[in-house]
Parts: sequence; structure tokens; C-alpha cells
Amino acid sequence: MKAIVLTEAGGIENLQLQEVQTPTPGANEVLVEVAAISINPVDIKTRKGGAFYERLKADGPPILGWDIAGHVVAVGSNVTQFSIGDEVFGMINFPGSGKAYAQYVTAPETHLAKKPAGVSHQQAAATTLAALTAWQALVQQAHLQRDQRVLVHAAAGGVGHFAIQIARHLGAYVIGTASGANADFIQSLGAHQHIDYTQQNFEDVVNNVDVVLDPIGGEVTRRSIAVVKPGGTIISIVGGVKEPLQPLIAERGILASNYLVHSSGEDMQQLAQLLEAGALKPYISHQYGFDQIAAAHEQIETSHTKGKLVVNIR
Repeated sequence: MKAIVLTEAGGIENLQLQEVQTPTPGANEVLVEVAAISINPVDIKTRKGGAFYERLKADGPPILGWDIAGHVVAVGSNVTQFSIGDEVFGMINFPGSGKAYAQYVTAPETHLAKKPAGVSHQQAAATTLAALTAWQALVQQAHLQRDQRVLVHAAAGGVGHFAIQIARHLGAYVIGTASGANADFIQSLGAHQHIDYTQQNFEDVVNNVDVVLDPIGGEVTRRSIAVVKPGGTIISIVGGVKEPLQPLIAERGILASNYLVHSSGEDMQQLAQLLEAGALKPYISHQYGFDQIAAAHEQIETSHTKGKLVVNIR
């Protein structure tokens, strides 16, 4: 089979299309013929030698990626949830070795869900790591409730545009930061209020929020502390909650933590239900062919990708 192998940490030139052996599923795994994959900022960080690179290279030159959609072509002896021919999607083996940049991928059956019939492989591939992050952060970590106020930073991005839809589905009042050019976009997703971060400081126009979802870190995390009501929550998905911030966090009487998404077939099934009901719709701004993986990485590196991008494997 063909796969994109990272020959060494560094630039996009190190992503090489090579022939590698097709994997064999273990007892609790399925073999998926991949139709489409999604790429995330963590892919870029890993490619450059950060994030999970050291962990992945232990088995040789890594095959990056975690987000897949495709159909099952073989099943392990203990698999009970899927059969050959099932169309599936998921974020696999995160934060381990997903090896998604490939024509065939093995995945634990507990990391996948069946793709709704009315959802394309591209839409399904897009609704994986970013959507899982938003779901797990808002529902399982922040316990977002109806009528609470949630501030979503980078609301037009991958995680952000899913977070708006999930928060709105939960009945929250949703505030999103994004450039003025993306105001209509995030409001079309369900945001009640837009803040143009290029024109105003969000802390000057919003306060008393119950939950902040922070995909940016740095000064944005620090400034977010001031807008959260006592007892409220900040969830940073980029490690923005640093030790020097703890005295201010304690003084404000809020909860603040970092969170890393994890693979979960149960959570993927929740997302599948939202997709099927039309409550969750991925926005795909860019699509690439398998031989255009370098261009896909370059687009993610701009840090201005609207919604999601996908790479079509077949």
C-alpha cells in the first residue's frame, strides 16, 4: 500500500509517499481502507519534531495522522461491533501512533463509529479530532449546561466551529472571537455574539461567562481569566494554563485546566448522532489529493484555516 512517511523531523519535504506493507489487524482491531483523512495543528507540530514525534519515531520513521474515514475490509477475531463493508470514522490511537496517512489503517474497534449514511467520507473525516476535542472539553470537562454563557476563542477554526455548534445544541449562550471577515460564518453556526479580536479586546466587551474554551494559549489564556464568573471554568486545549497563572486563578475563584483529547468510540457515536440529526455540520474549506499532503500542511501552518481541511486518499 501507499503511505506518507516522515523520513525525519523537519519541513514538508520530509513527507514522502512510499510503498509500505499493509498492516494486519489484531484481535480487537479492524482494517480500514481509508477514503479521506483530516489534518490538524498537532500533525504540524509532530512533523517538526515536537508534540508526539519522539514517541512515534520509536518504531522507525513515523506515519502521521489520526483522523480517518473509510470502510472495513478485515476484522480481528474478537471484533463484535463492526463487519466487513461497514463505513466507519474516528480519531484512532490518539495520542499514540494513528498512522492515518495511508491507504489502509488498523484501528481498535473501540475508537470508531459507523458513519451515518447521509454523511460523506470527507465530512466524517473532518468530524474527528477537532469535533471530539470540542465535545470532550465542553461536555465532559466543563459540564456546559443550558443557558450558561460560553466564550469560544478562534471560533472560525477547526475546534472552534464545532464548539459553537455543540454549545448551541446544549442550549448555551455562545460568544465567539474571530476576525470580522468570519463574523457571518460563526453566526451562521449558531453563535449569538461575535467579537472581532482584530478591533477590540474581548475582555472589554464580555464578562460573567461560565465557560471559556481556549485553543490559543499565551496571553489569550491569561486575559480570559478576567471574564469568567466565580466558579466558572477555563479549558485550554493547548496547555495555556501555566503555573504562573495559578495565583490569579485562585484569586478569581475559578477552575482552569489543560485538556488533551483522547480516542473514544463512544464519543464518536455521540458525534455520529449529531451529524445524522443535522445538529453538527463540518465546514470543509480545503480539499487535497493524497499527493498534495505538503500543500495541506502548508495551509494548516497559516493558522487561518476556516473550519477544516481534508485529504482524499481515494
